Amino acid sequence: MQTITHLNFAKGFRGGERQTLLLIESLAKKGYRQTLVTRKNAMLSQKASKIKNLTIISISKPYFLSTPKIKKSDIIHAHETKAAHFAYFAHLMYKIPYIVTRRIDQTIRASFLNKKVYLHSKKTVALSSVIQEKIEALNSHINTAIIPDALSHLATNQKNSDTISQRFKDKFLIGHIGELDNEDKGQYYLIEVAKKLQNSHPDIHFLLLGKGIDEQIFKKQAQNLNNITFEGYVNNVGDYIPNFNLFIFPSLREGLGSILLDIMAFSIPIIATKVGGIPDIIYHDKNGLLIPPHDCDALEKAILKLYKDKDLASRLSKKAKEDSTMYTAEKMRERYITLYEEHS
Repeated sequence: MQTITHLNFAKGFRGGERQTLLLIESLAKKGYRQTLVTRKNAMLSQKASKIKNLTIISISKPYFLSTPKIKKSDIIHAHETKAAHFAYFAHLMYKIPYIVTRRIDQTIRASFLNKKVYLHSKKTVALSSVIQEKIEALNSHINTAIIPDALSHLATNQKNSDTISQRFKDKFLIGHIGELDNEDKGQYYLIEVAKKLQNSHPDIHFLLLGKGIDEQIFKKQAQNLNNITFEGYVNNVGDYIPNFNLFIFPSLREGLGSILLDIMAFSIPIIATKVGGIPDIIYHDKNGLLIPPHDCDALEKAILKLYKDKDLASRLSKKAKEDSTMYTAEKMRERYITLYEEHS
């Protein structure tokens, strides 16, 4: 059986790292030998420490000096940009085939190195059609495929969830989960809508889970509001989601938005912006509502629509739960196994 080496040099633990972990866990259940290479003290390596048949290697900059540590790999899977560069150098030195997963919908800088990295990749996987378009815009000869992220099957501790429910008793609770980074996630528009609804709909409450570079800016923006709670980063997201009456995802750019898959699995109605890869999984008026980005009026209108129309909210959330079954870790794993076997 193959030895698969995963590379992920991200600092924190965001959606891409969660998906890397899900894939490694799922492959381990099939008996694959795996190696995970991360930067030192990475949260991903900590969370993966108990996975069977997994060797974890922590390295420091300059990363390329550590390529000899993976020279016995059968195939390399790079899960982000710095990892893709590392995989390319390992390929040059040891002829190891590699694949790359690209998760963001930003234009790839057309440098000599980037072109080499993606052209030599046996397959470059995009999470969504918009990411695939950005990859192929770099060079039409890049070999691409689309494999969406997987839902996480987040666990719920009923006692904890009940405690959260009591905190927001008699509230119509609108949830948001994401890095507090307006350039990507657009929470500014959510807070502006909270301002508009505070007096007219005092039972509507906004609960934001996450932290990030714009946290203090957002708290200042919301300083006079009593209908919004900044919960910060939490490890027990699955305890919160069942208490949401509605989930808002006002992103300004998004490769796919994997947290949406988990919200769908919990049968929570969704309002999201029509950007990036979101329309690949959220279909307007079928399993959620899509609105334009940067549009407070459209967001407010959509919120009030689902607040008032319980039948619509129920229909959308029911279809979302049905659709979530297409995005299991097992299905993601089998798609990647096909690529590993085809190209190693």
